[in-house]
Amino acid sequence: AVTPPARQPHRRRAARGPLAAAAGPMAEDGEIGEIEGFEGVDESEVAALEVQLASPSADGLASPSADGINGTAEIDQDELEAQEAQDIIDAGVGEAIEADAIDESAEPPQELEEPDSDEELLSSVEVEAHLKDAVEGSLRLKRLLSRDDDDALKPGAKKQKLDPEAAAKKARVMSIMNRWAVTGDLVIKHVLETCTKEELDQIHTSGWGPDKFNQIKSPAELVARHCSDMRERKLPAGSTCDAISAFKFRWKCDFQSDKTLRSLSHKDLRYILNNFDGSQKLPELVEESKAIKAEFDNTTSTALPEGGGVQTIGRFTRLELIDPLADAAVFGDANLTFAIKLAKHRKALGHVGRVIATTFEDLPTLKERYGEIDDNIAVLEDHFSEVYHCVDCTRIAIDERFKGMEGSLGAVYYNFPHSGAIQGFFDGHPVVNWRHENLMRLFFRALRSFVKPGGIVKVSSNMNAVGVRYSYIVGSALENEFLHIETVPFLEWHLHRYGRSYGDRRDAYKRPDAKNNQSYNAQAADRDMVYCFCYAPSGDPIGKQNIKLPPTLKVLRSCTDGPFKNMPAVGKESLAQQLHKRFVTEISGTHVG
Repeated sequence: AVTPPARQPHRRRAARGPLAAAAGPMAEDGEIGEIEGFEGVDESEVAALEVQLASPSADGLASPSADGINGTAEIDQDELEAQEAQDIIDAGVGEAIEADAIDESAEPPQELEEPDSDEELLSSVEVEAHLKDAVEGSLRLKRLLSRDDDDALKPGAKKQKLDPEAAAKKARVMSIMNRWAVTGDLVIKHVLETCTKEELDQIHTSGWGPDKFNQIKSPAELVARHCSDMRERKLPAGSTCDAISAFKFRWKCDFQSDKTLRSLSHKDLRYILNNFDGSQKLPELVEESKAIKAEFDNTTSTALPEGGGVQTIGRFTRLELIDPLADAAVFGDANLTFAIKLAKHRKALGHVGRVIATTFEDLPTLKERYGEIDDNIAVLEDHFSEVYHCVDCTRIAIDERFKGMEGSLGAVYYNFPHSGAIQGFFDGHPVVNWRHENLMRLFFRALRSFVKPGGIVKVSSNMNAVGVRYSYIVGSALENEFLHIETVPFLEWHLHRYGRSYGDRRDAYKRPDAKNNQSYNAQAADRDMVYCFCYAPSGDPIGKQNIKLPPTLKVLRSCTDGPFKNMPAVGKESLAQQLHKRFVTEISGTHVG
């Protein structure tokens, strides 16, 4: 064995900290050796700098005081959290962020983007001034999806500074991730960044954390599910909800008010539902409704005035007694069987309003999947209906075929909305679930310009759906001033017997028969619901439409779930690029799948 040389005693300690790197290795005699570029360094100067750095009164260092070390006792807690968040951002979060900081090709953090102005965004498309609000959210989402390919956002671009509110939110995100010990999970970080500051505070104070050893769901999926559950606690239940229950939830009525309303006749209850605005007391309005004499004006709303209130109003919703003069639009009707059902129903009732049937796919695709599509179109045309293909319900404001229809729709239907399945992912995974939530948000925002005040919107979905959750439907409607008036079981709806389909390529081989719902058995039918809304604009501005932020390319690359699981780095990069391209294509209104 080779005997290591004896360690030579140092005559003096080498410089510490930054000076150590500059001084380099020790010489054999223990003195600081001369390094190329640092020849002629005076040892007395090095010693003086060392003493200066060790001194607490050195420039740039605060001395201890009665207020605390470095004066931090006087700093507000929010400022500390903001500074902590900024330090974490600068230093990188965990090993994954540090690696990205070293990699010059890494994408910048999502919050550091410097987007174009909304005026420039809207000026790039031809849309009338009064319709800009209906399409602004869709265009903004497309811009956010395209930001990864923007040269201005590559390393070296100017970074946007965080305002105090955003910095406080970022600090809370970092604090939660540190507590969960998931600082390297960018998918969880993406989920938390889409929450509001209040939701983050609730997560922080509740002490909840994801089960990192769950055999079915990943931590990111569990976090996304927990956030959705928190929001749904503030909304009415997704199950059956009659008109009085919806009214009670909207106005926060007590049990006694509920009991009083359920005892009213049809005339009295309808008067209260139409006139109560929260400014008057409910008992006084009840007495006022009873004093009004019933008058029949040849409309269905005045029929059976002395009948049971909640039962009679419930039959209006189930029997589809809508405005006979206004047009009705059906969105996302793949094989057009529901539109046929509605057209025949309106003809039997003597309605003169049109039925506008739309599909998201083009006609050649429909012919491949549904052999009966030509016959269905012919039936609709015989009922004086109009059929439009390649219609994106979130972008009807820039669709020339809907020009001039503003404020003309009295009824709108969208049955079982879905943004399309992505192979390898469950619908509830946060990498793909944002598409379903934005579908509902942008859909209801677009309808604001085309539905007449008092118009009815009905969206069918399963109460336990994990793609388009019921809270996405109800929450998006309420954000855009569509009042939730009732939730009806789908099987009790007069129009429920139509040929349901998957709405994608599966319909080409998975349709044994297209009658009486036998072609679709993917969900429990007793949990299918029809969520009913009434458009009641207040006239006040409601601001820009909130949208769910899509994942960046960096988040997609870091994903380890679904098709990314056990995939090599080269395959991950390719799949991430493909998914990102598909997302951009979908939000542009082009059907995929």
